[in-house]
Amino acid sequence: MGTLPVPATESGRAGLAALLDRPSSALIACDFDGTLAPIVADPEQARAHPDALPALARLAGRVAVLAVVTGRPAEVAVRLGGFADHPELSGLIVLGAYGAERWDAATGRLHTPPPHPGVAAARAELPQLVAASGAFIEDKGNALAVHTRRAADPPGAYEALRAPLDELAARHELTVEPGRLVLELRPGGMDKGAALTALARETKAGSLLYAGDDLGDLPAFAAVAALAAEGVPGLRVCSGSAEVSALTEATDLTVPGPAGVAALLTTLADHLP
Repeated sequence: MGTLPVPATESGRAGLAALLDRPSSALIACDFDGTLAPIVADPEQARAHPDALPALARLAGRVAVLAVVTGRPAEVAVRLGGFADHPELSGLIVLGAYGAERWDAATGRLHTPPPHPGVAAARAELPQLVAASGAFIEDKGNALAVHTRRAADPPGAYEALRAPLDELAARHELTVEPGRLVLELRPGGMDKGAALTALARETKAGSLLYAGDDLGDLPAFAAVAALAAEGVPGLRVCSGSAEVSALTEATDLTVPGPAGVAALLTTLADHLP
């Protein structure tokens, strides 16, 4: 049995202790890309870390709720993660599009919102706007992600596109979500913090662990802190990378990327009854 790492904050230590003491009321939620799955140049090639699904399977049935909270469409996260192929994950909930979409493994049912007219308008304009930058567009259906990872100068292309994409988003009543060499245009009104808070209240979670790796996870980390102030202890886990350093200050525990997240979940399972 491995040794659990010690969170750097008092609130994180309280969150971990509560999870270990009362796992039957715990909610464990993770982002997908960069947290359960390594970041890759082609988003369609993303796959869960080999140790992630076995770790989640060991936690299933021993904690109250397992969830994935992602900016991806829920159906895409389910397909790339292989979540539907594991009967032991029959209670998994996938909140996609920052919580606007939901897939429940127990029923196989997928709920998606109606298309946003601003996304359709931006979709028509984006190709010309990014053509010279070397960026590529990932069409998420109700959101559009502009990736600069394959550009000749990824950071330079990212910075050059920020203002034009902000202007495009404003004209079509969208928001821009910055991330790891990606700028995503999506409808406003939903973020991972709101999604996580709603799920915690729906499931009456007694404790909470959330793991994420990018700026889009900051609202979720803030939600963990807010819920802790309401009496629901929580642990905020940063899937660390050299590309995003701001998350370390907003979390209780940093682990080395998806491999570290999988190892943490595995060790956590070792310590649960």
